[in-house]
Parts: sequence; structure tokens; C-alpha cells
Amino acid sequence: MVDLSIPADAFIYILDLFGTMAFAVTGAFKAIEHKSDIVGIIILATITGVAGGTIRDIVLGKFPPNSLLDPTYLIITVVTGIILFFLYSRLKKHWNVFLKFDAIGLGVFTIIGATFAFNIFGLNFLAIVLAGMLTAVGGGILRDVFVNEIPIVFVKELYASASFVGVVVFYFMLVIGGELYLATIIGIILTTGLRLVAMKYNWNLPKVKGNL
Repeated sequence: MVDLSIPADAFIYILDLFGTMAFAVTGAFKAIEHKSDIVGIIILATITGVAGGTIRDIVLGKFPPNSLLDPTYLIITVVTGIILFFLYSRLKKHWNVFLKFDAIGLGVFTIIGATFAFNIFGLNFLAIVLAGMLTAVGGGILRDVFVNEIPIVFVKELYASASFVGVVVFYFMLVIGGELYLATIIGIILTTGLRLVAMKYNWNLPKVKGNL
């Protein structure tokens, strides 16, 4: 029988590229909504796609970061920006596409960041949580700041909280001896699913009532 299993490093790499593409889509959408030209679209797609992973690598002491060493990351974000430039007229009525890709990017980058920290520091809870959440929200924060909006992580339903829950579940699955593959898949599904459900039902954390 042919062994179709994917080595762990290749599996993580493929997911990292997929997360990069997902967040690049959200960056391109934002740029187009703010009437940027094709150069601005590509730039914001690239910033959104690679910023989280770049921040993660620097914080974990990996320099140069993967986004500078491997041109595949840049190629993916540039191609994504160009594709969205030409297809936007067909997609503009489907704003939920942006939100779904943002949720997917959140889930993938959360657990990929956590996995990178696990491979370096082992079961260090703080390192895993920090790396996972930085990877997940870093690109989105810069994306929104560049278009002069309040970052979605500060105002939307269960955004950073969904990332945190996914990281915690990922961590404890490894603590109890779960396989990395399984912990990764469940963490991604949980984070993405929680974010999508929160959007659908408008779940929010408590906020201060009234204005000061």
C-alpha cells in the first residue's frame, strides 16, 4: 500500500501558505473597498498575509523570518492581490467572502503560530499562546490600521478570544498526549468555527455601557 501521509514539517508549511493566502484575500478586499489601485491592493494583501508570521518569527528569535527567506509567501500574496483586482466586480456583492476568509486565516494562523512555538519551546504555555495569537492578529491589525480603521480584533465578536480558545485546546491536547496532526486540525476547526458562529449570532464579550 502506498503511504500517502505528509511529513509534519510539510503539513505545517502547507497550512502556513494557506493561511497566508486567506489573510491576503482579506487585505486585498480591504484595499479595494478603500479604492486603492492595483499597487495598493498588492501591498496591503502582502502586509496582511505575511505580517503575522513575520512578527511571530522575530519574537521567537528566528531571523531572517520565513517571509524573507522563502519567496513563495510573497508570490502567493502578490498573485492573490492580482486575482482579486480582476475578480472583485464579481465578488463585491459577497462581503461574507471577506469575513469567511478572515475567520479561516484566524484559525490557521493561530494554530500554525502555536505549532512553531511548540517545535521550539516544547509545552511552554506562554510561548504557545503568545506565538499563536500574535500570528493570528498581527496581519489583521496592520491591515486595518493602514486603511485608517479600528482593528477588527478590538471591536468584533469573539475575535482574539476565539484565537485564545483554539490555542488553549491545542495546548491541552498535546499535554494529554494527543498527536500533533490531530491537535492542529481540531485547533484550526475550533478557532475558525467559533469565529464564524460568533459572527452569525453576533456573540460579543461585555463592553462598557454608556460614554464617559
